[in-house]
Amino acid sequence: MQSHTAAPSRQPGAVLFMCGMNSIRSPMAEAIARHHLPQVYVASAGVRRGDRDPFVDIVLDEVGLSLGRRQPHLLDDLEDDYFDLIVTLAPEAHHAALDFTRSWAADVIYWPTPDPTATTGSREQILAAYREVRDHLTRLIRDRLAVKSPASE
Repeated sequence: MQSHTAAPSRQPGAVLFMCGMNSIRSPMAEAIARHHLPQVYVASAGVRRGDRDPFVDIVLDEVGLSLGRRQPHLLDDLEDDYFDLIVTLAPEAHHAALDFTRSWAADVIYWPTPDPTATTGSREQILAAYREVRDHLTRLIRDRLAVKSPASE
């Protein structure tokens, strides 16, 4: 089943986050999801090869998260290719994911997420844009992917 915005009906076992170059949005989502979904296998990849973005490290460090030594990946770089959920964060990644999953049963959902590199201005204004992306992804992952226990509802 493939949809544009619907949340999965159950917590997935393996999630792939995809964006254009796997340098900002999808690795950020991967780090956040690993923290909030420790029992789920999480990976990320890009449509095109990108370079690691130092602003991602700064805004993740602010909330106690890290990419470690992780470098941007392409789909072809992934060791595992079974994901029951692919979350795309950019239009080109969504189209690639739909093509990629044509022959297998995976849910593909699209979470429109702004590219913070489009922000201009001071260093603090640019960091604010990255923080907005981080916080946006954190809310989506917690609200749409994390299973709520009966005690927390």
